[in-house]
Amino acid sequence: MSRASKPYEIVERALSLSTADGCVVIADENSSANLRWAGNALTTNGVTRGRTLTVIATVDGAQGTASGVVTRSAVTADDLEPLVRAAEAAARGAGPAEDAQPLVSGVPASADFTEPPAETGSDVFADFAPALGDAFARARSGGRELYGFANHEMTSTYLGSSTGVRLRHDQPNGTLELNAKSPDRTRSAWAGRATRDFKDVDPAALDTELARRLGWAERRIELPAGRYETLLPPTAVADLLIYQYWSASARDAAEGRTVFSRPGGGTRVGEKLSGLPLTLRSDPYAPGLESAPFVIAHASGDGDSVFDNGLPLAPTDWIAGGKLERLTATRHSAGLTGLPVAPAMDNLVLDGGGERSLDEMVAATTGRALLLTCLWYIREVDPATLLLTGLTRDGVYLVEDGEVVGEVNNFRFNESPVGLLSRASEAGRTEKTLPREWGDYFTRAAMPPLRVPDFHMSSVSRGV
Repeated sequence: MSRASKPYEIVERALSLSTADGCVVIADENSSANLRWAGNALTTNGVTRGRTLTVIATVDGAQGTASGVVTRSAVTADDLEPLVRAAEAAARGAGPAEDAQPLVSGVPASADFTEPPAETGSDVFADFAPALGDAFARARSGGRELYGFANHEMTSTYLGSSTGVRLRHDQPNGTLELNAKSPDRTRSAWAGRATRDFKDVDPAALDTELARRLGWAERRIELPAGRYETLLPPTAVADLLIYQYWSASARDAAEGRTVFSRPGGGTRVGEKLSGLPLTLRSDPYAPGLESAPFVIAHASGDGDSVFDNGLPLAPTDWIAGGKLERLTATRHSAGLTGLPVAPAMDNLVLDGGGERSLDEMVAATTGRALLLTCLWYIREVDPATLLLTGLTRDGVYLVEDGEVVGEVNNFRFNESPVGLLSRASEAGRTEKTLPREWGDYFTRAAMPPLRVPDFHMSSVSRGV
């Protein structure tokens, strides 16, 4: 299959080669552009392109329907039929698939299914790159060094099936991570942004914020481990709630294995999780956070099923008014649990009804509090409570009576995001944010800053 072959033609050809009882083909056309810099100067840049093909074969048998999945990149014309046969062989060699369902059908075709894929390139940085150069000059004159990278990807996904599904989705995805360091490297501050096109990213504004944080860090204060009133910025809230979202499987909860399991059996759907009017939701049409409006599943797992490919997605509240409304459920797990079908989506929004910015929440602080920059190295300790541990990074600041008075040492924390939601005393204004820990996997998030009266800093972390 030559590079010039249109993705929809690849999908159609693979489907025509199939001799299985059912077949789903997913063609992903990818392109990316990136910039990297260090010490206030660009170091590298590049553009890449690639293509990946996934074939899912289903075979009916006396005991049920089996599935086989094979994914390969750089598939040529000579490779296409062996790829389809490999998927069929995998299905015939497998036992019945536990998540087997009739393949999705009756979905209106995408009007642009036969159109060429969307692509990105270096021109996505046409306005951003000069502005970044100006930020380098400002940082240099201010005694700061800027490090970081900008990456933009475009993935055009073509999904076809033997039941007549013909869907296509173009997904842009841009990320910026910017570090400012003092010349002696003793102080560091971080800022990140998620974007669809880099037109809404202002390097000068980010450099100004980082300069302010480096200024705060000129005074160093040592604090012991303990529980502190803590202001979590949107990026930290996103990292914690994305992990909670990934842990919100209806089946796992019904089987008693997660924080969303009800003691004695069943799930906690319908329970109040927060005294604040928090709504956690996903919406494939959310402005600025648009994601695929149908299921794209390259493999079956805890929260995904290849049999659901093409299933339409709709706006869904996971938590509404502080109450647990939905858990993620495939058609199969919905049948097992009696809960509504609710496939996972590729964006997440938390609304708390607050209007204050993070700066305004800092100014409204009475007494002492900690202001975090971001979290990293987050790991699960106990799935039954969703207890997570991790580290603070690139700046923890002490707030006293509404003013930041210095930087404190880093900490290891032990907290459950579900517990944090129950104890949060204030939610600020929701804004788009880039998760620091999960930014390689999940970038479309909008979160408010949260005030937690007793965030658990379990130990002091040195040298981070």
